Amino acid sequence: MFIPLKDDNPTLTFPVVTLGLILANGWVFYHQISMDVVESQRFVFQWGAIPYQIMTGQSLFGPLTVPVQFTLVSSMFLHGGFLHLVGNMLYLWIFGNNIEDTLGHFRFLIFYLLCGLAAAMAQVLSSPGSTVPMIGASGAVAGVLGAYLLLFPGARVLTLLIIIIFIKFVRLPALIVLGFWFFLQLMGVMGGAITNVAFFAHIGGFVVGLILIKIFQPRWSKKRRRIY
Repeated sequence: MFIPLKDDNPTLTFPVVTLGLILANGWVFYHQISMDVVESQRFVFQWGAIPYQIMTGQSLFGPLTVPVQFTLVSSMFLHGGFLHLVGNMLYLWIFGNNIEDTLGHFRFLIFYLLCGLAAAMAQVLSSPGSTVPMIGASGAVAGVLGAYLLLFPGARVLTLLIIIIFIKFVRLPALIVLGFWFFLQLMGVMGGAITNVAFFAHIGGFVVGLILIKIFQPRWSKKRRRIY
């Protein structure tokens, strides 16, 4: 198991959007856990992206305050538990700041949201009849990982390596850390295991991130030193 902790890839600008996204996710999660169980479940079904509703435009659980398509965005800010939140935000903090530094603040925000939308739609299309809400920022974060892998494959990432009882801190190239992450998502899909992990969203977001980064990257940023 690889758990990234920090990358050795300095930035020239402060990651205000990355930090803002982390705070927004944290605030929504705090709002979730402040409710009782019934209210929290209702909140998730209200704002989570439900494939059946997205495909048909019909609400299964009473009238919605927003169009069902908007839940493709709102679902990015919901999480199923503390570890789910922390895991996504850790990856976003480590790798998002460099992508924001490369794209600029506004471009990065649009890039992040588009990756999240594409990731959610990939999951919807993989199971269009599902009535289970999709929640989490992992699809959008996966887009950030794809972009980082393409731009900074050789950047060193301080990683906690855990193999059964073997635990060690190592510095590995981003190509290995993020490549292994993507490999695990492919194995999740190919294995056909029934889990609550949206593997298609992860893969979809990652691939779209690989594509969009070249479209969104401004010319001036291409002249910066890149780490290999």
